[in-house]
Order: sequence, then C-alpha cells, then structure tokens
Amino acid sequence: MPADDDPESEVFEITDFTTASEWERFVSRVEEVLTEWKLTESSVENWSSKNGESISDVWEEESEDISFADFKFFISHHFLKQDCEKEELKDKAEEDPLPSAMQDLLLMHNDFPPRAHCLVRWYGLREFVVITPGTNCEAIISESKCNLLLSSISIALANSGCQVPMFVQVQQKWRRIYTGECQGPGVRTDFEMVQLRKVPSQYNHLSGLLDIFKSKIGCNLLPLPPIDVSIRFTYILQDWQQHTWPQQPPDFDTVLGGEVGGVEFGNLPFGACEEPISELHLATTWPHLTKGTVVDNDVYSDLDPLQAPHWSVRVRAAENPQCLLGDFVTEFFKLCCRKESVEEVLGRGCAEEGGQENSDISSALSKLTEPAAAVPLTKLSVSSMVHSARKHIHRRRHVDESPLNIDILNSILLYLFPDAAVEKSSDNKPKTAHSSPLKTTESEKVPDDNLFLQLKAAPTDSLTHRLALCLCMVNYSYGGLPAVAHLWQEFVLELRYRWENNYLIYGLAAGPPDLRCCLLHQKFQMLNCCIERKRAPELRYRWENNYLIYGLAAGPPDLRCCLLHQKFQMLNCCIERKRARDEAHREGVRDRGRGPASSTAGSISTREAPPGKFRDSGSDSEDEFFECCSDQEEVEEGGNNGGKGKAEGRLHPYNNMTLLNSTEPLYVPVTQEPAPMTEDQLEEHSEVLAKLGTSAEGTHLRARMQSACLVSDMESFKAANPGCVLEDFVRWYSPRDYVENAEVDEKGNQVMTGELSARMKIPGNMWVEAWEISRVTPARRQKRLFDDTKEAEKVLHYLAMQKPGDLARHLLPCLLHAAIQKLKEEESKGITTSVEKNIQHAVSQVNKLLHSVNYDYKKLEDFIKQLVEMETVITRARSLRAKFAVDEDDQGDATEELVTFVSSLLEEPEVVVMGAGQGLIGRIIHRLFSSAQRAALLSPLDEDVEPAGESRKVPDFPPPAGREILLRTCVPRPAPYSKALPQRLFCVLMKDEFRLAGAFSSDTSFF
Repeated sequence: MPADDDPESEVFEITDFTTASEWERFVSRVEEVLTEWKLTESSVENWSSKNGESISDVWEEESEDISFADFKFFISHHFLKQDCEKEELKDKAEEDPLPSAMQDLLLMHNDFPPRAHCLVRWYGLREFVVITPGTNCEAIISESKCNLLLSSISIALANSGCQVPMFVQVQQKWRRIYTGECQGPGVRTDFEMVQLRKVPSQYNHLSGLLDIFKSKIGCNLLPLPPIDVSIRFTYILQDWQQHTWPQQPPDFDTVLGGEVGGVEFGNLPFGACEEPISELHLATTWPHLTKGTVVDNDVYSDLDPLQAPHWSVRVRAAENPQCLLGDFVTEFFKLCCRKESVEEVLGRGCAEEGGQENSDISSALSKLTEPAAAVPLTKLSVSSMVHSARKHIHRRRHVDESPLNIDILNSILLYLFPDAAVEKSSDNKPKTAHSSPLKTTESEKVPDDNLFLQLKAAPTDSLTHRLALCLCMVNYSYGGLPAVAHLWQEFVLELRYRWENNYLIYGLAAGPPDLRCCLLHQKFQMLNCCIERKRAPELRYRWENNYLIYGLAAGPPDLRCCLLHQKFQMLNCCIERKRARDEAHREGVRDRGRGPASSTAGSISTREAPPGKFRDSGSDSEDEFFECCSDQEEVEEGGNNGGKGKAEGRLHPYNNMTLLNSTEPLYVPVTQEPAPMTEDQLEEHSEVLAKLGTSAEGTHLRARMQSACLVSDMESFKAANPGCVLEDFVRWYSPRDYVENAEVDEKGNQVMTGELSARMKIPGNMWVEAWEISRVTPARRQKRLFDDTKEAEKVLHYLAMQKPGDLARHLLPCLLHAAIQKLKEEESKGITTSVEKNIQHAVSQVNKLLHSVNYDYKKLEDFIKQLVEMETVITRARSLRAKFAVDEDDQGDATEELVTFVSSLLEEPEVVVMGAGQGLIGRIIHRLFSSAQRAALLSPLDEDVEPAGESRKVPDFPPPAGREILLRTCVPRPAPYSKALPQRLFCVLMKDEFRLAGAFSSDTSFF
C-alpha cells in the first residue's frame, strides 16, 4: 500500500525510562550533599554521651543550595561543637547501637537549653539536617508535596546510610512546623508536629497530655513502663514597681535644670531616658518527675512556683533605648558635616560687628604700639570683663532674638573663664587668681594622663576640653547650630578682649604649644604665649611705677606653684620693698627739711640710711637694678665699640670656664626664646623650605632661614662676653664640636688645647658665616624672633574664620576623650567586667582614626555606635543593680552574691538562681513579682502580711506566660515483641499557641 511505503506516514513516540526524572535528580543531589558533609554510613561516629555530662553551647552550621526542578531549597547541617571525645564505631558483631539522635531523645541534662535552635529544644538533638524552602519561594502547604519531600529524604537516608535525622519545614514559615525522619539499623524514628492557635481545654494540663502520649505510643504492656516528666513554667515581669526613674527629673527653677538627667557644665550626661530592661523571665522547673508524683488537672495542681526545685532567670533588654551620652555625642558628630559659616548662620548683620574687631589688623598694630597710659588698678579687675566684651555685638541684636539665652550664655562664659567671676577687692588686699588648674587635675587623674595624648585631644579640665563639653551641650539642648555659632562668636570676642588687655587665658598650661594636642588647643596656647610676651613690658612699667601686680597672694614665692608664678610673686615682693623704701625716703626728706642742714643731709641720704633703718636703700639699689633706662645710653655706647665695651645681658658663669683669649669668665648670655609654632605653622614652614629645592642657592637660602635663632644667640653671646671668638661660642653652644687634646709644652707640663671639629672647618660653614655677620647686641635690643602682635592677630583671625562644622571637627577628639572618661568612670564601679576590655579596644581603634589628617567619618560613626553600646550595657547593669538592691558600700557575702548574679544576667543567656525560691535572690524576685501583682490588681500594699500567709488574696505570681511539659519513655513499638526504643513528646502551652512535637521510634525488623 502507498501508505505503508511512506516512512513518515507513522510517528513512533519513544519514552526513555533510563533518563533520570526531576525527583530522582533531587534525591541524588541530597545524597551528594550528605556524602560531602561525611554524614554517610562509612563516616558515622558515635557520640560519647554519659548522663550528667555537660555539653558546650557552641553550634556550627554548614549549608548548600539545592533545587527540585525550578523550586529552590536550602539544606543546612547543624551540629554541636563537642568538648567530649568521639568514639569510632567498633565491631558490630553482637548488636548494632542506636543512632545518636535516638540516644539524645532520652538525655535529661539538656532538657531546656537557654539558647539553641527550636528543634534542639523540642527534641534534644545534637546534630540534624534541615531542608527549608528558598528565600523567595512559597511555603509547602500541599499535603501531596509534603509527602513527596518526606519520601525523598527517606530514600536519601536509606541509600546513603546516614543516621543523622533530617527535617523538612512545611506550612507557613512563622508556624515553625518541621517533619522528619531518622533511620538506623533496624530502627526508625518519625518526627511529627502539631501546632494550633489555641489550647484545647482537655489538654490544658498534665493529665490530658499524658493521655495523648499513651495513645500515641500504643503500648499494651502491663504494667506500663515509667514515664519521665519534666515541667517548666515561665513567668514574665514587665511592670517595675517601687523603682526610681532612670534619670534625674528636670528642675525648671534653675538655669540648666530644664533638661533630663541633671545636666551641668563640665559633665556629660549618662544613662537611658527609659527603662533599659523591658522584661524579666523567671523559669521554674520540676525536672525528672515520674507519673503520679505531682497532680495537675483541670481541678487542682501541685505546681506552685515557690516549691519548684530549680529556678532560672533571664532578662530581655529594651531595643535601642535612648541613652543621653550617645545622643549628645551623635548630635555633635552630625555637626561636623555642616558647611555653613557663622555669617550664614547668624546673618550678615549680626556678624558684622564681630568682624569689625578683626577687619583692620594694621589699626590694631598701631594701637598696640602707642605708649600705654597709667590705668588705675581698680579698673583692671576682671570681674566686668565678660560684659564689656559682649557690648558690641548686643548693641544691634535684640535680646529676644539671640539664638542662645543670655542667662545661659553668661553662665557658659563664666564656666569657661572662671577668673572673670573674681570679685572686686581693694588694691592693698589682692585676691589670688588661679592661672591654670591643670597641675592639680593631672596629678589627681594619673591613669588618664596619656589618654588625651592617645586621642590627640586636650588635657582634662583645660579650656579646650571645657569648650568641647559646652558646645556639645549647647548643640543638643539649647538651640543647635545657631546657638553654637553664637557661643563661638562670643568666645572669640572674649579672647580678643583678653589679648588687648593683657589677661592670660584661663585653663592653659604655660609654655609653647603642645604639638601632641589638637590644633585648636595649640592655637589657644599660642595666643597665651603672645599675651605673656606682651605682658613683659607691662611688668617693667609696673616695677618702675610701683604698681603691685594684681591677682597674686602676698608674701614670698610659693614653691608649690609653677616657676612662672613664683617669678611673678618675686617681682611683687620687689615692688613692695621698693614702695617701702621710697615711702621711707620721702618721710626722711620731710623730717630733715625742718633742720638746719637739710640740703646736705638730703644729698647724703640718697646713698646712706640712718643706722638701724632701711639698710638696703643705699648704693645697693643702684647695683641691683643696673638695667634702668637712665643707663641705657651708656650701654649702647659700649655695645658699639666692637665688643670691647661694657658686658650686657649676662645670666651666670658657665662651668667655671674662661675665654680662650683672656682670663675673663665665660658667661651664659640672656637669649631670646625660640618662636613657638603650632603644627600647621610647622607644616607650612616645612613646605616653604622644601620648595627651595636642592640647588646650591636654595640650600644656602634654606640654611640662612634656619639660622635666625643661631645669629640671635651669637649676638647675645658677643654682648655678654666682650672679646670672645667663635671657639668660645661653640664651647657653650655645641660642646661636641670643640675637640680638646692634651699636649706637653716646652717645659714638660701637660696643657689642654682645643680646636673646632671637622664639620666646623668645612669651607662655607654656616656657623662661620653667621659669626661674621652677627653684631654685638644684647637680646633686649635685638629684633624680635617672635612677633607676638602679628602671631596673636593671626590666631584670632584663624579662630574668627572657623565655621561651626570646622570647630566641631577640631573639638571632636576632646569630646570623645570626655565620653571615654565618662564610660571609664561608670565602669570603674564594678558593674560589669565586659566593658573594660571593650573600652581598651575602642581607645586603640580611635587612636589611629584621630591621628590621621582626614577623618574617616564612616569609621568614626561606627566607633560612636560602640560607645553607645557600652553605655547601654552599663545602663542595663545599673538598672539591675537597683532592682536587686545591690548596696555598693556593703562588702558582705550577700552583696557579693548579688553582684555576681547581676553580672551573669548581662553576660549569659540564662542564670540559675541558687536556692530557688528560698534563697536570697529568689526572695528578691518573689518580692518583685508580688509588688507588680498588687499594683496590677489595685490592691493596697500590706507589708505586714507574710508572702506565704493564707490570708493573702492577691496571688504572688501571674498566670504563667508559657508552660513546657516534656514526656519520654522507652517502650517496644509497634509490637510487644519489638525492640524497646525511646519515645518523646514535647508540649508547649501558651496563650496563643499550642504545640506538640513528638518523636516516636519503631522497630523495622520485628514488627
């Protein structure tokens, strides 16, 4: 037939049954993963599990992604990191042991683990495998799909010989329903689970749950094997009665009292504004009971929490409680990112008058060079300093329009400059002014001496440190960015006022800028150096006009103070002596004016004093003050005679040496102090020197620039040692460059000769050139190496141009230093031991961040978060100490027990209460629950009634928030002649959940 001849007329559809299906591929993939994890029969190891042996709570996990067709699964292996040894399987000649998972079902020492996977709590397993749907995959709700997965894992376990139980998560994920299986040689355990939203009334007690367990195991043996029962009730305390507020309430009657926490100047706030402990969970446990030991049915229950033999407690902390220290530091850190200038924040009109103070430096220079007029001492008092410095800016700004309240501003400025609060006093009874508090502060805080250096901040209680604290407080509580700009503008005006009126800045150590501190602190120190240099002529004016120096205590120098303070006191002593001599001289002239030979006696009295009176008022005074202005012309004439005139500017002889060309002693000259520099000036100076290049001309010019101080010292040396040579100068200035040799003269005597070192003899040596060009000029007549007026104006201009954001960046190390100090202060009370190591680690971490030129703001933000976490831990510890009435002053055993208990609560997931309800801690917990119950039920608190009294109407404990009942036994199943295998049922009864998790083993050989 034609149809039969056509090969395409019939289509044959061939099905190749040798090709693996999706289901088979899935089963094969599961087997591969089990083999990779070495969970197959060839690599099985037996856990050594002795009763009572403690196991570690460190769990490890490994996972893989698998798929069933296009459905993604996530398979994970959970196993306990065992401290005990593993025993390899030995010969199975006699009887195959039970899989370790079946042995775990009967272990009693790990019934209620404090922190573990939910399957560990329900079944007591130490190793298992879980298959869960992928992240974006739907839940497995269909019964057919669930059965398909169960059959898949059953085949995979049988093919691979794996004895580790395997689970599959089904239904919605929030329900946490797992079904699984475990296979061994001749045995199998089925893991089943039921979860309901409400507890059935017939199963709301132990009796009903025992009925379920008996019916499920289906054991017909008589008598029934004993059933072990473990029960745990959990009570939750949320209402903390009789507990003070965590922070001091605001006091609106004071200037700074409107803020929570009792904030005051110089102290950062600390602690949470809300209760940091949200709940306390008390778990009362009755372990290892047997059937019939207790009665618990719908009518009566023996399960009284006070009679439970085992108590354990855990606390639940509030998530991210508001902590004051963290909020203050975080808000200040945000200020670092602001770019607005003071002019933009306050408005151009408000900042104009402050800018006028810095607009014309030349006028300031001319003003300072004018001869100073005599100022009465009463007007030099610093009590009105702050108000007069702020008159210019407040002339145009209305008081109500100020970003910062005037009273608060006054308080802040008086805190920053406490010397301005010194009351006016009479001229003959001056009060002592504290120039710097740093000496005593640093000596009292020895452990933190190096902390501010590590952070490149500023010393504690210095002006910079206090300014950082004030700006932080103002930024957080009193107006934010505008208030910060306002305070900074007033602060700069105060500094200018002090510069113009020669008042030293309070809170700064004497000496040049400390390059180990932050740049802003260096600028303040530089300004203080300028004021000190500027005050030197004023001190001479006071000496010549017999004006006592204000702010110094009467009497001789106080050797306990710094050397500079002693010098000021010495000068005051000299002025007092001079005033007394002058007054006596005037009285003597008046007395002798009445006699016959008054003119002759008057001429003699200027040199000699009457016997027994004023012996020091004669010619000694002329020798004592040899640098008076009347002698200046003679000195200058001698200084121009090529070094052969009168010596000037001598300090003291130098090591009994004499000049090489004469027998005159070699004197140390009075020299100019080197110019102090801040780190930005040093960097700028280095850049200028580097730009000169390496050419001969550039090298020579660089050497000239660096030798300004050397030339000044040479000129001072020539003035103090007339007739000296370069070798004399080198012997004093650089002894290593003068080489001495012992030689024998013509008479055979040993004499010492010397010469300059080899480097000093190099042609074109800078020292030789400097010696030739230097003149004979004492230090007081030389050109100043340090122009205090110019440098002070540069500092004030730099400060006035700082934006609030730049200012916050400068002061951030100081604020972090204060925050770490606050944490150390709170941690030193012994509240918790874990914070100390964290603080040390944080200091080493921030040390690297703050010493870099450009801050890494992301890492700084992470560091601030660490500070907040440490504050939170300390706050929680403080809260627990208050609740458990820990008395820091009491050093008894009870206090030690409480301290240990509180520390454990913060560091461990669950803490055992020694003595349960009858111990010290148990009684405190009982009292906390009892107080909360009385408050909740509006019952009056009657302290006379004993907690266990029969007349008590209000229960001491609320209904348990959760009840967990664990039933287990070992019976033959499914037939009476089968092997006796472990059976387990874990029951969870809560207000909105009822869960039964059962593990039922059966014999697959004899059934």
